[in-house]
Amino acid sequence: MKRIGVLTSGGDSPGMNAAVRAVVRKAIFHGTEVYGIYQGYQGLIEGNIQKLELGSVGDIIHRGGTFLYSARCEEFKTTEGQKKGIEQLNKHGIEGLVVIGGDGSYRGAEALTRHGYPCVGVPGTIDNDIPGTEFTIGFDTALNTVIDAIDKIRDTATSHDRAFIIEVMGRNAGDIALWSGLAGGAESILIPEEKDELADVVQRLNRGTERGKKHSIIIVAEGVTTGSEFAKQLKDECNLETRVSVLGHIQRGGSPTASDRVLASRLGARAVELLLAGKGGRAVGIEKNALVDYDIIEALSHQHQIDRSMYQLSKELSI
Repeated sequence: MKRIGVLTSGGDSPGMNAAVRAVVRKAIFHGTEVYGIYQGYQGLIEGNIQKLELGSVGDIIHRGGTFLYSARCEEFKTTEGQKKGIEQLNKHGIEGLVVIGGDGSYRGAEALTRHGYPCVGVPGTIDNDIPGTEFTIGFDTALNTVIDAIDKIRDTATSHDRAFIIEVMGRNAGDIALWSGLAGGAESILIPEEKDELADVVQRLNRGTERGKKHSIIIVAEGVTTGSEFAKQLKDECNLETRVSVLGHIQRGGSPTASDRVLASRLGARAVELLLAGKGGRAVGIEKNALVDYDIIEALSHQHQIDRSMYQLSKELSI
């Protein structure tokens, strides 16, 4: 291929810029032109496409978000919208596309693949919910943001002898809640993949109180319920007063960690290697610290799974 494109789509995640940088510089190193598609699939349909040079991606590896911007695009979910996108790609002579994003972005790449257009997906989402890879770009940074918040909230929980509920993101996946809860020493962790009964949480809180514990941290994944709703349930069930912190979009921002920068660089470069080898319809990932790639259509037929041994460990350590 002499000319490839790159776009970021869906929710932004720290490390996306590092991935774009890797795509651009890896391609140029091998004599291939790179075109940036701005505003995701919406920008693709509208032809918001510009050639990227080495300097275009200078001084961005440490920046959160995505300099290519992102947008939701309902039109691209239709066959007509997908064909408009392919027309723009052909108009600019772009022979292959690197798509950086989460589940929705992968669905778009899958659609292009079914139309016969070469695409490679790069997992960029804080939710860590893409099948076929152990980690996604942005997850580690978001995790550290949450842990930092837990540590700070624990200080005030200790000072006021209170139970705090911390609502975290993750869409329908519990990885952020599980990993941050285990690392932050939370007493209870509620995730979509495991249906905890309210009585179990209350029993755990009471057990802590009986041994003299005066504060508690409860992590609630947004895919389970809201922090406010769970606080109401605790109030109704056992008259327990809690304070709720909703971390929200702070989890998406910030400078990416070293781990995310390295992961993004490796995955972005590997995506280019696949396209230059004539391999489309693939997605890249990491397993046991080794790069892998797999059929994107086949991968999306599976669901991401949490590590249930970690969930069990969190219960054992919160006695």
